[in-house]
Amino acid sequence: MADSGNAYENGDFIDDLIGIRNDLRAIRDPFGNSSDDQAAQRGPWEPSRYKERPKTSSRNCLRIATGDPGVCSACVDVCPVDAITIGADAIQVSDMCRKCGLCIPACPMDVFSDRHHLPKVIHDEVAKVAGAYERCYITCTRALGHAPDPNVVVLPCVGAVPPESLLALLTEFGNISVYLPFGVCDKCRTTTGEQALTESIAQAEQLSGRTVGLEMDEDALDHTIRHSYERAEFVKGIMGSASSMVMPGGVVSGASAIAKRIQQNTTRLNALDRQLDQMVGATNASHRRRTLTRRRKLLIGVLQKHPELAGNVSFEVPACDATRCTVCGACEQACPINACDVDEHGRFNVASAYCVGCGACVSACPEGALEMRPADTADLLVPDEQQLKRDEQKAKQKAEIDRLKAEGKKRLQQGLDFLEGLDTGDEVQA
Repeated sequence: MADSGNAYENGDFIDDLIGIRNDLRAIRDPFGNSSDDQAAQRGPWEPSRYKERPKTSSRNCLRIATGDPGVCSACVDVCPVDAITIGADAIQVSDMCRKCGLCIPACPMDVFSDRHHLPKVIHDEVAKVAGAYERCYITCTRALGHAPDPNVVVLPCVGAVPPESLLALLTEFGNISVYLPFGVCDKCRTTTGEQALTESIAQAEQLSGRTVGLEMDEDALDHTIRHSYERAEFVKGIMGSASSMVMPGGVVSGASAIAKRIQQNTTRLNALDRQLDQMVGATNASHRRRTLTRRRKLLIGVLQKHPELAGNVSFEVPACDATRCTVCGACEQACPINACDVDEHGRFNVASAYCVGCGACVSACPEGALEMRPADTADLLVPDEQQLKRDEQKAKQKAEIDRLKAEGKKRLQQGLDFLEGLDTGDEVQA
């Protein structure tokens, strides 16, 4: 969990200097900034900069891969203006697109993407704010209506946050809130956004056991900087250091500490691919590269760090009735991420960590040999190789310390026995 950010009860010289600086600011502006001054500080309001038409990767689409229009319609269902058309071999996004970003998290196969609203990008943007401020708010352009304060993350629609991003954030921070004035969604043309947000929050809260805050009054928004962050940045400014300078006592500057934390998380997520390759194989039986989807990578990353949450996760994978399977390979052809295959012995296999439970293989099987069944959540737990090495090293060190302690006790006891023997000998002579 992130620190609470409360001011230290026993402040030192640095805290005194911060207090003096803040007092001087208050003297220069005793009544607080006017609304015009605040707007000037925020900068110009450009809602369009938060919106972008998504790009598509049609080869990943379930409907195109299987030729079955009934296998998936997530993007079409979530689009509020029917701007998405799925053809026989391509997906088209028309000019009607509102650039709300809802199709990106809705698609289980990463068909849609843009530069700013991928699950990991949203996570990192919110994490930067949550680490620096007492409260972090997620909102949309319609709800805000002006350039945001530094601790407000603006999205084209709040429903564009996937549950895996929220889950990862809730396990790291306890200060995430959604800012939506009462009735704002009722007046929005992005009619499916509120439902998408509700479902995303419900899933994230169920998996994490924690809650997302909700604020409807803009005047009640808390823009307070965390004391620990303000302290670190203040010292960095005094020292005239680079952003990576280490403070007295080994405390890294606030911005650098947050950046380091995010980079460590990115490195850990990227290592998942290599670890999964070693566990289940980088390719299937037909030597096709398996694909770990963005949302699944975030989920596994959370479980890798918090394995105690695995019991909250439930998902399904295909199971095969071998008596009906003709080894035709239709299931393997239908899976865009190559999570399943039929090996050289005619056995159906599925890599549960990669499988997103779409059911495309079930629909494609001409013999009806496949059906979806609950999976073992343990299949999503990927051991952290570096942590395992650290644990192994600690175990060796502990064993060596215990050995030295035992050896020391043994020698001490021998010394005591020797001294006791000397005392006994002296008494006999006397």
